[in-house]
Amino acid sequence: MKRSDINATIKRFERLLAEYRIALPPYLSFTPGEWAGKNAEYDEIRDNMLGWDVTDYGEGDFAHKGLALITLRNGNVEDERYTKTYAEKLLMSDEGQVSPLHFHWTKMEDIIVKAGGTAVFRLYNADHETGGKLDTPVTVSRDGRNYEVAPGEEIEINAGESLTFYPYTYHEYWIKEGTGTTILGEVSMCNDDNTDNRFYEPLGRFPTIDEDEPAYRLLCNEYPPARD
Repeated sequence: MKRSDINATIKRFERLLAEYRIALPPYLSFTPGEWAGKNAEYDEIRDNMLGWDVTDYGEGDFAHKGLALITLRNGNVEDERYTKTYAEKLLMSDEGQVSPLHFHWTKMEDIIVKAGGTAVFRLYNADHETGGKLDTPVTVSRDGRNYEVAPGEEIEINAGESLTFYPYTYHEYWIKEGTGTTILGEVSMCNDDNTDNRFYEPLGRFPTIDEDEPAYRLLCNEYPPARD
């Protein structure tokens, strides 16, 4: 991805959150220059990859396969200093943009449509041995209601509604045409993007960046080491 496209996406995300009166923690407004002067007091942010995250999954087509998100809080199963057992994110998705099919080996999560349009989900069970996609009915957990759907059946989720995904549940989503850019939330167990994502088609998690202009905000995998 071009850095200019990442910058534009973050600025648009900020504007949309302001429009919906969703406030962010102060560190999300730090400039790259400000990050360079931050000491070990901010290690929880660095170590747990809190902050801005814009990805094209290594495909180079962000408009059709991509996601912008913010990790607001997260624990760390690899580091005993961090004892939070949960994570929280905000996501921004545009019409025509797919968050591709994947499951998590250990993480359970709720995805909530916060504001904007309608999110359309497709779910499949995964084989616990091979990670393959199964042609079996999928149990949907939707705001306390549990029922079965056919594998791959489209499920529309509107503002205020949510789905719960258990480990080994493949899921993908996009925004219904004509409903507009949408803000979603994620509440989950600890998040580990390095080891806990299993994409149906092999994909990268973080983009390769063409530095065509200076960074407006650093991404969550770009923080410099603590000053002291």
